[in-house]
This record gives sequence, structure tokens and C-alpha cells, in this order.
Amino acid sequence: MIQFVETSVDSAEAQELLGEYFAERAVGFPPEQGVYRPTFPSAEQFTGRAGQFLLAREDAPGEAGDGALLGCGGVRRIQRADAGLVRFEVKHLYLRPAARGRGLGRALLAELERRAAELGAEEIVLDTNANLESAGALYQRAGYSDIAAYNANPNATNWYGKRIG
Repeated sequence: MIQFVETSVDSAEAQELLGEYFAERAVGFPPEQGVYRPTFPSAEQFTGRAGQFLLAREDAPGEAGDGALLGCGGVRRIQRADAGLVRFEVKHLYLRPAARGRGLGRALLAELERRAAELGAEEIVLDTNANLESAGALYQRAGYSDIAAYNANPNATNWYGKRIG
């Protein structure tokens, strides 16, 4: 059974997964775009009403508790330039390679959306890189559409948004 467990981005497990995520991104980053620049998130961005950071776990049949660590992701409130809708951003959605291809990315994204809505989100945005084709396809299948760049992330080439609530 898959569980989504809120944690601090400073926890050992979150740091382990974020380290894997950034290492994988650095290896696969298009050389023509320069050097991948990881930015570890700060805990206050994903705490309380500001947002949440989740671990995805899978318990073995008949067990409950601290199952195998599959991935992570977070949502955080960000300011909208025109002070319109309450905007949250999806950050660091990552699944370990062995967990991919099972629909867990979509399930984790849906859980992040649900939690953002509970925190008052009216719109969710995210950025990604065009070389992450499966991520772009996931976001489009989940109802996200292309939007103008809302940040200056040097690692991003594509920005997506979705109204919720």
C-alpha cells in the first residue's frame, strides 16, 4: 500500500531523496544549457500554511509503518506577480527508478494538489526541463498547460499551470 507522509525537507530521508534527484538531474542535464544548479529547499518553505513536503512509501502486504522509500515531492505557496489567485508551486517531484512506470508519479502529484487545495491554493504551477519528457507528459495528462515563465530558474525550459478548487 502506498502512503504519503509529511516530513521536513531537513529530515535524513528527504535529504537522501533530494540528493538522488539532484544527482540524476545533473547527469542528464543538457550540456548546451550549461551546468545543472541544484538548490536544496529550506524547511520554512514547506511548513505549516506555507506548504508541505511528502515522502512516498510502500508498505509490504500485511505491514504498516515505515515501508520502502519510493520518492518525494512538495508544494509551497509562492507570490503571484499580479496578486491574483492564491498560487502554489510543485517542487522536486521525484521517484526512484525502481518505482517509475507504476502510476506513482500521477498519484504523488494528485496528493500534492489535494494538499495544496487544503492550504488554500487556487492555482498550481511548476517548472521543468524539456529533456524530462515523461515529466512533461505527466503534467499535461494531469491537466497542466503551458504558461509564461514565472521564475528565473536556470534549470527550467518549460512552465506549466493549472487552476484548482
